Amino acid sequence: MSEAFDEKAPVDEKVTFLKNVQEMLNEEKWTRATLSNYSANQFKELDQILKEARDGRIIRDGQDLRLDMELKGLCDEHLTHSKNSIIALYLSGMISISHDVIEDSNMNSLVGIFLDNHKWNIVNYLCERILDYGESKFALRTLVECYKNESKEDAIYGIWERLVKVDYEEADIAKSLAEHYEKQGDKENAIDYYKKALHRYINKALITNVREIWEKLLGYCSKDIDFFLHVEKRIAKNISEDKAVLLLQDVYQVCRKKDDIETAINILKIILQYDERDVHARKELVECFRQKYAAHSQLEEYIRISNISQNWRPVHEAVADFEKHIAFDKGNFVFHRTWGAGRIDSVQGDKIVIDFAKKRSQSMSLRMAVNSLQTLSKNHIWVLKATRKKEALHDKIKEDHAWALKTVIKSFGNSCDIKKIKAELVPSILSAGEWTTWVTKARDILKSDPNFGVSPDNIDLFTVRDRPISIEEKLYNEFKAERNFFNRAQTLRLYLTQADVELDSEYFKEMFDYFTSYLPSASSIKQVNENIVASCLLIKELAGKFPKLANGLSLNFAPLFEKIEDVPELFQNLKDSKLREEFLKQVKLLSGWEDVYIQLFPYILSNSIIEDLLAGAYENKLVALVSSSFENIRESSAVRETAVWFFKNASDTPWFKKACLGYEKQLITLIHILDISYRDIENHRDTPDNRKVNKQVYSLLFTDKRLIDFIDQGDRDTIMRIFTFIQDVKDLDPADKIELKKQILLKHPDFKFLGNEEKTVITRGLMVTAAKYEEKNRQLAHIMEVEVPANSKEIGFALSLGDLRENAEYKAAKEKQEILNSTVAKLKDEIDRAQIFDPAAVNTSRVSFGTKVVLRSTKKKDREEYSILGPWESDPENNVISYLSPFGSTMLNKVAGEGFDFSANNETVHYVVEEISAVSI
Repeated sequence: MSEAFDEKAPVDEKVTFLKNVQEMLNEEKWTRATLSNYSANQFKELDQILKEARDGRIIRDGQDLRLDMELKGLCDEHLTHSKNSIIALYLSGMISISHDVIEDSNMNSLVGIFLDNHKWNIVNYLCERILDYGESKFALRTLVECYKNESKEDAIYGIWERLVKVDYEEADIAKSLAEHYEKQGDKENAIDYYKKALHRYINKALITNVREIWEKLLGYCSKDIDFFLHVEKRIAKNISEDKAVLLLQDVYQVCRKKDDIETAINILKIILQYDERDVHARKELVECFRQKYAAHSQLEEYIRISNISQNWRPVHEAVADFEKHIAFDKGNFVFHRTWGAGRIDSVQGDKIVIDFAKKRSQSMSLRMAVNSLQTLSKNHIWVLKATRKKEALHDKIKEDHAWALKTVIKSFGNSCDIKKIKAELVPSILSAGEWTTWVTKARDILKSDPNFGVSPDNIDLFTVRDRPISIEEKLYNEFKAERNFFNRAQTLRLYLTQADVELDSEYFKEMFDYFTSYLPSASSIKQVNENIVASCLLIKELAGKFPKLANGLSLNFAPLFEKIEDVPELFQNLKDSKLREEFLKQVKLLSGWEDVYIQLFPYILSNSIIEDLLAGAYENKLVALVSSSFENIRESSAVRETAVWFFKNASDTPWFKKACLGYEKQLITLIHILDISYRDIENHRDTPDNRKVNKQVYSLLFTDKRLIDFIDQGDRDTIMRIFTFIQDVKDLDPADKIELKKQILLKHPDFKFLGNEEKTVITRGLMVTAAKYEEKNRQLAHIMEVEVPANSKEIGFALSLGDLRENAEYKAAKEKQEILNSTVAKLKDEIDRAQIFDPAAVNTSRVSFGTKVVLRSTKKKDREEYSILGPWESDPENNVISYLSPFGSTMLNKVAGEGFDFSANNETVHYVVEEISAVSI
């Protein structure tokens, strides 16, 4: 064979290369004698052929093909009639393995041939070659056989360790490794492999093996109660609840011997959840309660009252009753909704005396106390608020975040979210400003501190752990509590970033299996959704770093893509940026990818898409997309956003200019987008997207002064067209229209605007002056930014005082809140309806907004002068009246010399309009 060649090697040389291989295959003779004479050196010669083919390419029938795949095709064809060809099996198998097909049937067959003939050195070489490309269960198991034949016992353990990491079902070898390390005195590794074996035997439902290892682990790590409680749930699910109870009883006995009464009680409660009629467990629970509360003055009385030792009463009901009563003892704390926190002074029979902060020596019956009071631990946040100085508690909470979090979370059943924590600390202890800084560090602690966890049912509820856990277990718990698919994907990624992460751990396996469960065979999938596609893409992503994760999984994207009904909708539903990137990469490998890119561009809006299309010589499709975006802006907010993106980012590019869209046409399109988005916002249609595009267009046209700059360069006809379109945007701020009109008049003082007649009656909106409009906005801002926050603090303080029924401060603060809410609502409504009056557009030919009117009364013969403005500007004492008032609306549209009657206070007066002039605004 020739030396290795690159892609630029002559085609004839590559063809000759393939012909030489074909001749080798034809000359090969397969006999047992041939096998006996085979050595590793012959395979090394074949490796040279593979090296030559690896980087070469060849053109066949107009297609650019990889040379190694052509070589594989040649070998596969040869195997159809010579199935035991050593050369063909090796070349084809190694090429498949180099393309990530770890368990290749040709290589397995080849190994089997030499294994049957006891050629152990060749078997060893072939297995090592397979393992060069990644871990293979077949190669590892076969390598163990080699080492056994060669009596390399010590080397076997290393292979077993590798095998256990890739074969998640292998339990016996995991157990053998545990026993090996146990003999060596390596307790840490022994425990690790015993745990692996235990989980795998549970999966196989082999209870005898499970119990054997369970007892081993109880001897080694009985303190790791969380592990045993986690495992017993899996036993109950995979094997039976009876077996779980059986094993829990072993843990209970260990806890009793160690006087770990709290844990023993928890285990008995779990046993009774499985079987509430378990008389032995119930009896043991009573004895544990007796030991735990031995110093309690009312222990036996409460056992009697609760009937916890009587089998006729439901056990869970009796336990709850007992635990509620047992909390009432001298020195313990309680809470009353009116009197606040209190300390029990004494308990005598059915009488209990309590010292409350607001009511000393309060006496009541035990029954009443149990029903009306909430028991508190001495470290409950309410107790600390009542018993510690506020300044000291403030400093402690501000400085010791972990202590504060534990205190608040444990105060409320060991389950608390950030909102509840804030309610307890702000404003009674921390100010709103202090909270903002404090909560940032608190969130970091909740995320990273192993003493905190999350509720298994709600990712937002935090708990305090009795025992610290590893970051891996913490992430696993968060994964289980999380309900959002894409948040789970993020958690799995984070798990794999941890140092020394073990892919064969049960935590990882359960998380990973969640995503693989979405990957049935392509033929069985009728309709593909975002979770199926995302799972495929995520596993591809992770397999890039950990190749063995892809073993045995079908990760072919093409058949999934063919079954996607709505590609843009599915793409938008991929709520993960990395998965979106991977989706686009996979699409680009498909035929017709350019059309998919065009289809998805409105939902990506990225230069990288444009670069790919231009690099693929699809400029014509890009130009068509530009034209379509500007022509079809009424279709959706996505199309409008695409047109705006092109205007901002591509209008100067050569390919954009090929769409032949003049600058005036582009601006008019933006004005139309502004108008459409205003209307869609008003009709609550795609409001967030329309607000976004509306803000972008407004910034382009007005903030960046593109309209004014264009008008400065335009002729009168152009200006008239542009301004007419702007006038038609009814929800545009009148101040912007006025400013644009001023700019036009600066350049063309004699410019006549169409439709300039003043509309006296405004069907929608409220005519106001610019000064009053600004004043009302300042008033609204002051209420929202100053008065409302201050009122919220007043309410918070009033709440901290206790009983709301007799809380004058709370009632006053709530009344003020209602007034503020009403004022804000009214101001917002008026500001939304406000139409800013343009003084330059005043019409003095008739009485209208912005005019000063001189009237003569025929009865009094007096001249009266009035300014006609809006309700915001109205000031009757200074003769400024609203155009909406009875007198003002009667005058509207009257011309000089015209008379009218006005009735008020049972008197009718006749007026004549003498003069009309513009008000000075």
